[in-house]
Amino acid sequence: MVPIMQLPTPPMPHPDAVSAAWKFDPRRHARSLYWRGWGVTQIADEFALHAVVSDKGTPIPRPTIESWRQRDKWDEAPSIRKIEDGLEIRLLTLIAKEKKTPADLVEMDALARQIESLARVRRFEQPGGHSGDLNDKVGNRNAGPRKKAKKNHFTAEQAAELKRIFLEGCFDYQVRWWEEKDRRTRMILKSRQIGATYFFAFEALMDAIETGRNQIFLSASKAQAHQFRSYIVGFAKLVGVALAGDPMLITSDLRPTEEAAAELHFLGTNFRTAQGRSGNFYFDEFFWVHSFEELNKVASGMATHKKWRKTYFSTPSTIAHPAYPYWTGERRNKRRKKADQIEIDVSHEALAAGSLGPDRVWRNIVNIRDADLAGCDLFDIEELEDEYPADEFANLYMCEFVDDSLSAFKFNDLIACGCDSLIEWEDFNPEAARPYGARAVWAGYDPQESETGDNAALVIAAPPLREGAPFRILERHQLRGLDFEQQAEFIRAVLARYTCTYLGIDAQGVGSGVYQLLAKPGAMPGCAVAKIEYSLELKAQMIMKAQNVVRRARLAFDSSFLDIVSAFVSIKKTLTTSGRNVTFKAGRGGNDGHADLAWATMHILMNEPLDGKEKPRGTMEIIE
Repeated sequence: MVPIMQLPTPPMPHPDAVSAAWKFDPRRHARSLYWRGWGVTQIADEFALHAVVSDKGTPIPRPTIESWRQRDKWDEAPSIRKIEDGLEIRLLTLIAKEKKTPADLVEMDALARQIESLARVRRFEQPGGHSGDLNDKVGNRNAGPRKKAKKNHFTAEQAAELKRIFLEGCFDYQVRWWEEKDRRTRMILKSRQIGATYFFAFEALMDAIETGRNQIFLSASKAQAHQFRSYIVGFAKLVGVALAGDPMLITSDLRPTEEAAAELHFLGTNFRTAQGRSGNFYFDEFFWVHSFEELNKVASGMATHKKWRKTYFSTPSTIAHPAYPYWTGERRNKRRKKADQIEIDVSHEALAAGSLGPDRVWRNIVNIRDADLAGCDLFDIEELEDEYPADEFANLYMCEFVDDSLSAFKFNDLIACGCDSLIEWEDFNPEAARPYGARAVWAGYDPQESETGDNAALVIAAPPLREGAPFRILERHQLRGLDFEQQAEFIRAVLARYTCTYLGIDAQGVGSGVYQLLAKPGAMPGCAVAKIEYSLELKAQMIMKAQNVVRRARLAFDSSFLDIVSAFVSIKKTLTTSGRNVTFKAGRGGNDGHADLAWATMHILMNEPLDGKEKPRGTMEIIE
């Protein structure tokens, strides 16, 4: 038995504060403490400390507690009863909480299942008990046929409870989105990480449950679209419903049984696969997709009927993106007479509270400060402002668009390199122990500089399979706060899953230590570790090579890798301190760091000659 002094003291609820869900009973509480290992004297002292009294209002002495112990035979109680007691008390404590978190609800569900399991054991142990008491699937052979539970089905009670749970936890701006959910078209410009995908996944699920309308989710890639699915499956678990299927078919008691199930489709931005469906659609990160015009024609067609709803939401990219004229209303004014043209104020002041424009589109801007004022306390804004340069902070968190006219790389060229890797790359499985099998990969590493606080970046790419074919970025990682030994160990661990034949490392500063550790004989078997020492000439050559690769669409990555795009766009042409030479620089700090993901990628690209032809090789390649 665990000594009493090692057991934590459970909180003693004040009788006046206990919910009606659990009336405080000193005798029962004393028994519960005893079963947890407390001694009678210790229980009496605890009661005296918290002024726990009997029904008559008198203090409860030690002899009284001792008489309870003997009379109720606490020592003779079976273990299963003691376990049930602990489960019940914890469950009742959670029930008594006025505002429950999602974690509380998950715990309540688990506790309820445990109590049910123990009740089955009790029935089994009683006279006449049978195996069906332990397992519903076995059942009583003499019983009639059991009614099979409906798949992907919500009862009216489950639907009401799910709606209550979620809306009680919403921030004010999410409540505003909920109030405007019946608008025909919504366009929302938002800060990163304020829970938009999370919210709209719930909104769509509730609409499917309550109205039976189909829901269609469009994202930059299939993997990103499946984030909606992950959230929806998690929401349903809160009320005991296990959802499955893709497309996912949902029914509920709130609709007539003869109605067809609501269909939930999770699609990437390949508009050819998106055709032929109809329903409400949610277009995630629409400012970051390639071929927006073509895709939007298909998406709008899905919601042609007046009963369907269209919701566009995204963080801002650049003013050059094809979706920008839709946001400003300029797209509507095309080919219209001047008298029929409209003006839309898309300033933060005009749209912070949401506004219905003359084009009948409801627009809303929610930046990080708006979210903070609306109750979202998930951010330390001052710390973020320290980490990010002013222009990056404005773009990532203050909903300001970027002008990429000064960038060394054009935004539209970069997003054209995005693809749906889960669909298009049949030879790559990120979940496998060997994601790319035994085929060779190249890697590039841009180290963290302790003096500037920059991030470090590791990029892994599949080199071209033939002359002129694309480099495919398979993985990318960003590191912060690691010394050179930790950085080297991280690289070794990640690349152990691949057959890496080339690794380019910036060997300046901290990178020198990383390079020396990885270039040692035996540190990276079969891999040529290249030492890269920056100069104005080398930088210009790297940029020129990367521009050529991007312009010719010879770089490919999953469309959800928005940080790759941001990193390249952040690189700008500038003059050196002397003013005599041209160089390339980017802002310091933040998720884009000093464009570390872009530089790490260029460390890979430079392993191919400028003309894109195969280098003559003087080293042996090991092929498994």
